Amino acid sequence: MGYTYLVVNNKYIVKKIEKKNDHLSISWGDNFKSKYHFLWLRDNCPSAIHPTANMRVFNILTVSKKIFPKKINLNQNQLDIDWSEGNHKSKFNLQWLRNHCYTEINNKKYNSPYIFWDSNLKKNFSKIKLNHNDIISNDSYLKKWLKLLHSHGFAIIKNGPTKKKSGFRILKRISHHRETFFGTPFEVINIPKPNNTAYTAQALRNHTDLPYFEYAPGYQFLHCLVNNATGGKSSVVDGFAVANYLRKKEKKIYKLLTETYVKFKDTDYTQKAIRVLHSPIITLTKDNDFNDIRFSMAAMGTIDVNPKKMKKFYDAYQFFASLLQNNKFKIDFRLEAGDIFCFNNRRVLHGRTEFDPNSGNRHLQGYYVERDEIIARLNYFNKVKV
Repeated sequence: MGYTYLVVNNKYIVKKIEKKNDHLSISWGDNFKSKYHFLWLRDNCPSAIHPTANMRVFNILTVSKKIFPKKINLNQNQLDIDWSEGNHKSKFNLQWLRNHCYTEINNKKYNSPYIFWDSNLKKNFSKIKLNHNDIISNDSYLKKWLKLLHSHGFAIIKNGPTKKKSGFRILKRISHHRETFFGTPFEVINIPKPNNTAYTAQALRNHTDLPYFEYAPGYQFLHCLVNNATGGKSSVVDGFAVANYLRKKEKKIYKLLTETYVKFKDTDYTQKAIRVLHSPIITLTKDNDFNDIRFSMAAMGTIDVNPKKMKKFYDAYQFFASLLQNNKFKIDFRLEAGDIFCFNNRRVLHGRTEFDPNSGNRHLQGYYVERDEIIARLNYFNKVKV
């Protein structure tokens, strides 16, 4: 005879609940103990969230810092609280409370979503190549692309169209694009009297775009329409991998580049604007993970750091620049007509070799999309709970 067992997750069973001076202490079935401060509980009452807008409608100023539960009661999988102010009652789902336990959340070890890479990736270049029409027609393939962009910061879409402005179609699979004064798409071609060195046939050192913006564009998409000129080979570098190398091997240089604010500037002659921003070259998140890399020799302003730091800064700056051009980290490749070169502009640096405009044509169209849009779309596919 077989038996069916009802499996209960002890994690969501309350063994003991105590009212302390400023918080509730809950001991769960798996022996984990959580703290829930009174104001946090009142602020997160289910009635505080609009049912369709899913935004908080509760005004924290309508209660005092002395608010406390007059009465608490456990009712199966629910915690009921009668509050001391406002004649208000809250009903919390126990599973929700445990899943949002900030004691547990802050005890979890942070795991970076980034996968660092160097020139060895070239040996397995097919890993970062995807087919255009598959992304257009298949959500699971779209998710694969977004995941690759988030983890590696870099992908090449193959077999795309070569018609002007046709890059919009695949970008709309993510969200809306970011507009800048360069226009969308911007034309990466050799032109007379250029307002940016990208619009020349000259070589471009590895760089990130628009570092003089307070919020630099998150992702860049360079759509190759034609590339039959001699030269013009593209290059790509994982700036986070280089920064991670510094963090492990060159701690003093790393410290300088994460703490020293330097000036980036743009004085485009076609614009009635002068853009100036001070920022470290490497910035970090609250978890000490990498946030972004801002690096462009072309857009670097006159350095105005403290005189006592100037020599050390230039030593660090030059060393970092040398690694960004080093074959250990750099990958060179040639874009073909229909390719879309996709990369995290706040992580991955890109460049090109010089090309001969008399030998043929090289025409790319560029687009920007915010990093937020990539992550938000990926969160949607992953059904992230918040």
